[in-house]
Amino acid sequence: MQAIILAAGMGRRLGEYTKENTKCMVPVNGTPLIDRLLGQLETLKLNRVVIVVGYEGEKLKRHIGKRYADNLKIEYVNNPVYDKTNNIYSLALAKNKLQEDDTLLIESDLIFDDKMFRLLLDNPYPNLALVAKYETWMDGTMVRIDTDFNIVNFVPKAAFKYSDVDCYYKTVNIYKFSRDFSVHKYVPFLDAYTKAVGNNEYYENVLRIISFLNSTELKALPITDEKWYEIDDKQDLDIAECLFAEEKDILHKYYGRFGGFWRFPKMLDFCYLVNPYFPSRRMLDEMQANFSTLLTEYPSGMKVNTLLASKCWGVQEEYIVPGNGAAELIKILMENMDGRVGVIRPTFEEYPNRLDNERVVAFVPQNKDYRYGVNDLMDYFADCDIQTLLLINPDNPSGNFIPLTDICMLADWCEKKSIRLVVDESFVDFSEEWESSTLLRDNILEAYPHLVIMKSISKSFGVPGLRLGILTSADKILVDRIKKEVSIWNLNSFAEFFMQIYTKYERDYKCACHRFVEERKRFAEELQGISFIRVMPSQANYFLCEILPPYTSLEVVKTMLKRYNILTRDCSGKVGFDGKHYMRIAIRSREDNLRLVMALKQIEK
Repeated sequence: MQAIILAAGMGRRLGEYTKENTKCMVPVNGTPLIDRLLGQLETLKLNRVVIVVGYEGEKLKRHIGKRYADNLKIEYVNNPVYDKTNNIYSLALAKNKLQEDDTLLIESDLIFDDKMFRLLLDNPYPNLALVAKYETWMDGTMVRIDTDFNIVNFVPKAAFKYSDVDCYYKTVNIYKFSRDFSVHKYVPFLDAYTKAVGNNEYYENVLRIISFLNSTELKALPITDEKWYEIDDKQDLDIAECLFAEEKDILHKYYGRFGGFWRFPKMLDFCYLVNPYFPSRRMLDEMQANFSTLLTEYPSGMKVNTLLASKCWGVQEEYIVPGNGAAELIKILMENMDGRVGVIRPTFEEYPNRLDNERVVAFVPQNKDYRYGVNDLMDYFADCDIQTLLLINPDNPSGNFIPLTDICMLADWCEKKSIRLVVDESFVDFSEEWESSTLLRDNILEAYPHLVIMKSISKSFGVPGLRLGILTSADKILVDRIKKEVSIWNLNSFAEFFMQIYTKYERDYKCACHRFVEERKRFAEELQGISFIRVMPSQANYFLCEILPPYTSLEVVKTMLKRYNILTRDCSGKVGFDGKHYMRIAIRSREDNLRLVMALKQIEK
């Protein structure tokens, strides 16, 4: 058995990363792709490795040098016209060597698990293509396979149809060819194809012709949980560095993305917090039906979007500001706050992060569940000389909840002391009495002019991709100031359309919230059955969990990600926890929650 590596391309889409290096010399987490690949091949006892070089080929040869001479016999084939040809020509240049032995054919811009080669070598079929079920990030050649794993068709880019994606597999670009297949099938067709069509083509086109003539000659071997990625551009490189991060760096790599986890379709995100049961299918269908129009038309400005927000959440237009997510409004609000700000920690740090440390006055509940009430807050902050008091309700990450009557008591206390009370009720719709717990009412706002309400629509309504939030207050001066500070088109058309149609689906939303409360109760009981987890009571869509010895929160979170592809939040570094071991677990659908519980039970064993 030998390996042939195609490494002649220029990798233009990687920009500055390949300005002076061939693509396979680009490092992923510090290790060049070619070094990782040759290290994997070293373990296979191959007769030789043939590398087809072209762009910066001499530099690649110098880089490899004789470092692998003890375990690999490396030969080179040069493609002098790498900038005018494609990989079919690179393989054609190596066709004589291809016919001399059974071959592993590998493209050099791949990164993959070590066990991928064993999948091929341990399989009895002589001619195999590794394939992966289609996912949205995949590009390039697709295949269709039958029930016997025969490749019945190669689907080039021009023939790709999104309506057929359920039937597609992506070629991983790692193949096993027998010598007999290369001699009697592949190379003869390769010669005929290049003579007829030219050299600026892809070697898969030859396999496509062979599959038309004899569908049983080449089998597909679908991978399952094995990791791999094809690195064509900067975004691919960034994702690959997450997928193949060292254990010490893995959480930093994922947490530092702040979302966008749809790029990792197999990963379950129990870190970010949304409603698992809304929008309803009917609402999604209506938005999808209007996708083209919304994508190609300008959204309305602040005046129209304020009207829509007022309609959706029942607050006068002069009291409400819609924002590009709550994050936009939080930034502007905190920049308009003077003096010292009281916060309860541990908490959602987006607010205090906007302040200098000396302006933050923190109250930390002195009990194991981080519970507190309004009397605790009034007693603590009575003599603290604060100008603003910030309350997340339910709190994040503790899940502590203060009922409406007590919030009004606190608001009255703040009015008497001329303290601005900022209440973030982004998670209030997940509370058991959610319909009567919101502060979004004109009479409440008018009764407490110093009161400001913030709400992230992303979380409770399950639409984080829309980037939609609202701020409300009867302080018209503040509201007008914030409206002037946001851009004229601070909302996109999709967020605007969501507000336009939302009231038609209010009943669906109420059903979703009631369904969520039932699922939270079930999920809590299941988590409480895990011996190393102490679950705190919560009125939000997450649980704060203390991790008990012999485990640590960091160990559990890393294991969940590395072994089970489930992302959770390690909270041990949050201010207020003093290094104790806590993790936050979001509440998702029943199916997803069961998958997380099963993973925790396996860790427990």
